[in-house]
Amino acid sequence: MQDVNPFEKTYRKSEDWLTELCDDLNWNDRHKAYRALRATLHALRDRLPMEESVQLGAQLPMLIRGLYYEGWRPSETPDKELDRAAILARVRDAFEYDSAFNSKSVVLAVFRLLESHISEGESQDIASVLPEKLRMLWREAVAV
Repeated sequence: MQDVNPFEKTYRKSEDWLTELCDDLNWNDRHKAYRALRATLHALRDRLPMEESVQLGAQLPMLIRGLYYEGWRPSETPDKELDRAAILARVRDAFEYDSAFNSKSVVLAVFRLLESHISEGESQDIASVLPEKLRMLWREAVAV
């Protein structure tokens, strides 16, 4: 039996994540799903304390982990100004030319995607370190 190339395996897994996100958002544009995933992951990563950001990153597929860490400045985290409104605005900014874009729907979908692929303990840890209004958004996503 031949082993699967680890890069092919992470590519497939990452493609599965994009498919799940497209399905959740009822989109057929994988590039749009990629941008949504990237923007939301970056906003969440920058809001989480450094240790929690690293723990979340460790549970992501290798390819998605790379985009998660792209441009990260650990010494500047957590960015406590990234509250619920700021995170939604940051995700919205990634789609500035899309007038039909709903950042809350996207953030909820990405949070659901994460919830379905990370451990229960990690999900609880994330919720416990987020400010109240952002924690409520996380819980709203995972309650569905």
